[in-house]
Amino acid sequence: MTTPATSVAPKGLEGVVAANTRLSDVRGETGELIYAGYNINELAGKVSYEEVVHLLHHGHLPNQQELARLKARLACERDLPQGVIEIIQRLPKDTPPMHAIRTGVSALGCFDPECDDDSQDAQRHKAMRLIASIPIITAYFHCHRNNRPLLAPDPTLGEAANFLYLIDGEKPSAEKESTMDMCYVLHADHGMNASTFSARVTIATLSDMYSAITTAIGTLKGPLHGGANEGVIKMLKEIGTLDKVDAYVAECIAQKKKIMGIGHRVYKTLDPRAPHLKRMAQILSAQLGDPTWIQMSERIAEIMLKEKHLNANVDFYSATVYYSIGIPTDLFTPVFAIARTAGWTAHVLEQLADNRLIRPQSVYTGPLGLKVVPISQRP
Repeated sequence: MTTPATSVAPKGLEGVVAANTRLSDVRGETGELIYAGYNINELAGKVSYEEVVHLLHHGHLPNQQELARLKARLACERDLPQGVIEIIQRLPKDTPPMHAIRTGVSALGCFDPECDDDSQDAQRHKAMRLIASIPIITAYFHCHRNNRPLLAPDPTLGEAANFLYLIDGEKPSAEKESTMDMCYVLHADHGMNASTFSARVTIATLSDMYSAITTAIGTLKGPLHGGANEGVIKMLKEIGTLDKVDAYVAECIAQKKKIMGIGHRVYKTLDPRAPHLKRMAQILSAQLGDPTWIQMSERIAEIMLKEKHLNANVDFYSATVYYSIGIPTDLFTPVFAIARTAGWTAHVLEQLADNRLIRPQSVYTGPLGLKVVPISQRP
């Protein structure tokens, strides 16, 4: 038996450039996130999620007429086919929401006569349909599992407000809407992250838009990607009180246990989205009159920066923000998916515009020259 000579493949494709993109750039060394030329600090708090959708899909921020057209288009795409609603209502009520969303998106493709239409207009229609439909699928499953009626989407409301209306049963306050909208803006795209890459791999085979987004949802579900924000709240609940933070973190460090929401694969300094979410968490905590969550979070972040030189990432504070505005914990990752659909669909369209099958190589490290032994002689 011989073993082939091998080179070392970078684990997780670290440092490997997979595509050229005009959509977003993550600059890990300097802690910058750029959407189509705009630093995230320039966009956050100044533009709506719908404006970011337009930016990612058209390369520029919309004027008033363009924004009105986009909002109207998204509002028109919110009505789910009855067949998809029936599938949602047949799901077990204890189904994890990300499973339900993945199933709903896959089913949506079965009811779309344009599913396999590869014309540019049809692809753009499907992109808008998915951006508008994933919030409805999420909200309808949430209502189904809680035995609540499925409200009709309100075409007068924006994306963030309509989602909150459907899950709460009442129109949100302007402040709650703006908080959710800001979260959507911060999560809309993030370079060649795992779920975006998986969507591009799928569409590069000339599969369909629904398959690509279903792939992305399945990838986002993992706790090393989108599922981390849910883990943050579970951690805070486990710790319980501020006075127990130091001992909990010390034990995690001693056991080399990961602290959810701390550190980032790409950012070597502070995640630029984290300060925006931290400020929102501070404001919401003050309004609620309960600073426990933000105080615990700030102490954890302080210790981890001092002891391990690791900064908080977007998941760390988004968890407190979502929890403070009443989003159920197991909907944290679905909210991430809702916002990121803007980026996923834009990347799918970009991949299709200059497509080549994504087919990387691997380094074989197994044996060579083995001979078959008759089954009667095998140990």
